[in-house]
Amino acid sequence: MEQTFFFYDLETSGLSPRTDRIMQFAGQRTTMDLEPIGDPVNILVKLPNDTLPSPDAIMVTGITPQSTQLDGLTEAEFCKYVLEEIFTPGTVACGYNSVRFDDEHMRHCFWRNFYDPYEWQWKDNRSRWDLLDVVRITRALRPEGINWPVTPDGKATNRLELMTKLNGISHENAHDALSDVNALIDVTRLIRDHQPQLYDYLFKMRDKKAVQKLINLQTPTPFVYTCGQYSSANQKTTVAYPIAPAKNGNVLVFDLRYNLDEILAQEEPKFFPLVKELKYNHCPAVAPLGVLEQGDGWQKIGLDKATVEKNLKALLAHPDFIERMRSDNEARAEFPPSVDSESALYDGFLDMPDRTICKAITRAKLNDLSDFHPEFHDPRLPDLLLHYKARNFERSLSESEQAAWEKYRVERIKNSANNYIKRIQELAKEGKDSFLLEELQLWYQSLLPY
Repeated sequence: MEQTFFFYDLETSGLSPRTDRIMQFAGQRTTMDLEPIGDPVNILVKLPNDTLPSPDAIMVTGITPQSTQLDGLTEAEFCKYVLEEIFTPGTVACGYNSVRFDDEHMRHCFWRNFYDPYEWQWKDNRSRWDLLDVVRITRALRPEGINWPVTPDGKATNRLELMTKLNGISHENAHDALSDVNALIDVTRLIRDHQPQLYDYLFKMRDKKAVQKLINLQTPTPFVYTCGQYSSANQKTTVAYPIAPAKNGNVLVFDLRYNLDEILAQEEPKFFPLVKELKYNHCPAVAPLGVLEQGDGWQKIGLDKATVEKNLKALLAHPDFIERMRSDNEARAEFPPSVDSESALYDGFLDMPDRTICKAITRAKLNDLSDFHPEFHDPRLPDLLLHYKARNFERSLSESEQAAWEKYRVERIKNSANNYIKRIQELAKEGKDSFLLEELQLWYQSLLPY
């Protein structure tokens, strides 16, 4: 099964995958040598009439709800398209901060529309790769040959539009999804060409099995770890050590930049991000300590062997602390409480009978759905089906279903209306784009109940 990359980016109505919606999807397939295959993809997705977008998001993207209604696909049409045409067998889905943002929006979109939220990233030789941490660790360990941007006050930044500008890469319309995709492909090529060995290594390490081989509790050893939660003063990179199991088969790691004896001596010690959960399937940017031996690797991240060895000894002298961290992680909720069925993706897996019904729903036409009243096992699915029918096949709703949907829709709008209007007024006072603000005002008025 031939592998290809598919670089993709989303523009959304806001930051929350649970409550916000995809408004634009853009991408480009390439060979494994980063040569384009076929035409780029650039589509809008209709913003449903139960959603008020973040005015700040619209100021950035310039995509109005009205434009998505005019030219966009419904969510059901969008899901069917990307699963059949984009995330095909052998595809490596690539993005920039995609593991934490784009992938989560996609997963919730599939959930709302009765498609499996996970298979698109693992089944039939599919996989994913997040280039943000690839950029970060390249900057930290092998920066040679690439120009790296800083903010006006001198702090390191890896913003895509600054990366491209400083390295002579065309990026004419930052925050347009397709423009960002093309820029990301060029930045990926830049890293591959200047640091091919590191590039090849990090590509292999997107596989959680490869990460588990390096970082595990059976043969624990210090390792290099680059993560956005670490300080930019040290290129977001440290030496960490696995200390205890975490939920979902993950692992807790300790930052060996710090001495535990000194931390515990503080009046109010803070343990995050000194101890954090490393998720094996999140494409973490990790490497063995040997990468620091080349050139001035230790200096680049502001550490030395003696400090790491001293801090590791202090850590291992406190098994009670390690047990406390394990217990705290076990007790901590991984996700906030679900507001409704649409935000309850991670509340559990579906059983086989429900999964069979879900597949039937994705194939059903308007007439099929009108008299379709399945006996679900999972309590999340009846509401999910009502919302699915209302957004994608409104004419399939019965009178009672229409009333139930209208009640849900109006309540959802009310919950965000005050902040929405207030923010529009604030942006108007700041002199922001008057056309976009007027469109947002008209969108709100169009959603009010008759």
